[in-house]
Amino acid sequence: MSTDPRVALQALMASLEEHLSAVSSRRGEDDPAVESAVFRMIDAFEEYEDALYDTYGEVTPLDVYDDDEEDDDEGESDDADSNEADVRD
Repeated sequence: MSTDPRVALQALMASLEEHLSAVSSRRGEDDPAVESAVFRMIDAFEEYEDALYDTYGEVTPLDVYDDDEEDDDEGESDDADSNEADVRD
């Protein structure tokens, strides 16, 4: 059974508000409330995107990534930059 995109959107908006609330009342750098809010926001976004695709065949122009993917991307761009420098020499 597919989720109604409007219901999924409402859940996503609520998760964004929860995240803002958690961030604004953060107690330290590694506050578990913020981390939990991030995961709820990611889950809500994925649910919304799935519902949007299932109902309309569309997706959002946004990507969800984690820190590991960001680190991988940075390593790839560093490699690409060094390869470009080699070509120019």
